[in-house]
Amino acid sequence: MPRDIITPDDEQKIVAAIQEAEQKTSGEIRVHVESNCKGDVLDRATEVFAELHMHQTEQRNGVLFYLALEDHQFAVLGDAGINAIVPDHFWEDITAVVIKHFKQKKYAEGLALGVHMAGEQLQAHFPYDRHGDTNELSDDISFGD
Repeated sequence: MPRDIITPDDEQKIVAAIQEAEQKTSGEIRVHVESNCKGDVLDRATEVFAELHMHQTEQRNGVLFYLALEDHQFAVLGDAGINAIVPDHFWEDITAVVIKHFKQKKYAEGLALGVHMAGEQLQAHFPYDRHGDTNELSDDISFGD
């Protein structure tokens, strides 16, 4: 089960990274962790993205970090607004950093670094707007299975 690997301390580190990033942007960042990936990792990440209603951000600037622990599958998925403006290879660069940490079983550190990288781009292109912000801190990390 994901909660056997992602400890409460790990979860706090991940949520803290998300909260820190979201304080500087109107973007929405979420992490979803489950044991197994049902099918192709990008297809599954897209399903979770839709299930979490991440496509409903006003500027289409949601970012999902998807991890299937037992299947060793990971994907980071950005909505149309953020995807249109990030540099070439941006998602691949985040993936490489995160996976490097995963290989050392440092899941929280890898996810926190990836969230930080995504947050920097979100901040640069979608700065925090206190009047339009609807980020909900309670839904930053979710577990499947």
